[in-house]
Amino acid sequence: MEKKDNEKSCRSTNQNASAGAVYGLGLIGAAIYYISTACTFWVGVLGFLKAIVWPVFLVYEALKALGA
Repeated sequence: MEKKDNEKSCRSTNQNASAGAVYGLGLIGAAIYYISTACTFWVGVLGFLKAIVWPVFLVYEALKALGA
């Protein structure tokens, strides 16, 4: 019984790791985009903060496009 529980927890951990990698790559890409388009230092800081929450913008635009 212990072996099955152990396998299930390992599988869950691996799935969470891949989601973290996708979020991390998205964070880096969004930070590069927002900072490279910034005109001033403070706009760059705001761009970095936007990069942290980029999934919010993605979901909002997806729901708006779907008409939900």
